[in-house]
Amino acid sequence: MQHGPSSGRKTAPRVVGGRVQKKNNRVRDAGDYYRRRQPELVIDRQRPGDGYRHLLTVQDVRDFLALLPDWEDLSDGLEAVVLALGEPGLDGYHQRGVVHLCAWERGLWRESSAWYYEAHRDLFERLGVVCEPQPDGSHLCCWTEGAARAYQLLHVLLHELGHHHDRITTRSRRRASRGEPYAEAYARKYEALLWDRYWRPQRPSP
Repeated sequence: MQHGPSSGRKTAPRVVGGRVQKKNNRVRDAGDYYRRRQPELVIDRQRPGDGYRHLLTVQDVRDFLALLPDWEDLSDGLEAVVLALGEPGLDGYHQRGVVHLCAWERGLWRESSAWYYEAHRDLFERLGVVCEPQPDGSHLCCWTEGAARAYQLLHVLLHELGHHHDRITTRSRRRASRGEPYAEAYARKYEALLWDRYWRPQRPSP
């Protein structure tokens, strides 16, 4: 799934040459949520990286997950939610048992590709994101911090959880075989369910 700067933003696993590329290949200890089952969900905050910042806190993620109506089922096999290193063109990604939300660029202006803007125009408008059309068909969008946090939770996180739900509801439980359409439909379904519970209290009074 692609989003924002000129080539579009991605929220799918990183694929290069047909292979999913592993992230964060550091040697980890017994608390390694990529390799070992965890006694409870880990919400990890990594360094955002140069030119990026985390708009979300661990508590933001924890509070949002508490709103999910089917959390008991969805949490099956979910080891961690990671506030991850920022990378160009990447909003989030899913690895088996772990979902990642990438850090936001330090600036609040983002360029959204033409197809992604049209596919998510309704969401941008509901979040109050002002977008200016560009000659190439893309849109330059001005985000507020509040709208960006809502987007990361109400769309990116839900999309990545959609990949996780895809995996745990397949017979093998080994991979998210139904891909981007399934994850996007999952995000849109729960975005609608959670909109008033999350976003309405966040908005400033008129």
